[in-house]
Amino acid sequence: MITGGHGYDVLNFHRFFRGLAGVDAYIQHMDDFASARANVRDSYDVVLFYTMLMEGPTDDGGPWYAGRPRTALEHLGETEQGIVLLHHSILAYPHWPVWSEMVGIQDRSFGHHPEQTLRLEIADPDHPITKDRNAWEMADETYMMDEPGVDSEILLTADHPRSMGAIAWARMHRRARVFCFQSGHDNLTWANPGFGETVLRGIQWASQRI
Repeated sequence: MITGGHGYDVLNFHRFFRGLAGVDAYIQHMDDFASARANVRDSYDVVLFYTMLMEGPTDDGGPWYAGRPRTALEHLGETEQGIVLLHHSILAYPHWPVWSEMVGIQDRSFGHHPEQTLRLEIADPDHPITKDRNAWEMADETYMMDEPGVDSEILLTADHPRSMGAIAWARMHRRARVFCFQSGHDNLTWANPGFGETVLRGIQWASQRI
């Protein structure tokens, strides 16, 4: 699980992931991920991003401890290692085509609205992430931005004047399954059971466990 570029509630973030059954989370900054050996990075079943790094990425000009982030990120998709993009990570690297392709949105310019109340509707009742689930209400920060393209499977939607319509979607990045979830700003959202179930199933699906 990769962080960087945006502050967050560390204690409750760790508590949230410790509470997900069957998930052994190794939360680390992007510098640590990018400076790790390739075999270590490849050993994770899923790489979950909670980053909002807006510059680059580049392998040049950074401090020694930052590693080679561009190389590390360009490697994603070369294997079947799953990828999960949570909340502001869908906004990261806005001018990098590789990340835009991973997210499935080419123009990722955005507006944001904190503390909105959404009703999340099931858009695809047959997908493993949303199968046998019902709509639920949740408070979260929302984004106004372009919708995912036709090569994404829309899983959750919301009809809200201050939010994009797609809230969660699934896609492929080369050989890797990718799960994108707009939600997840803070503990107000993390404490919602519907959010937790979605993240858990997203991780399971990306890792090909369901």
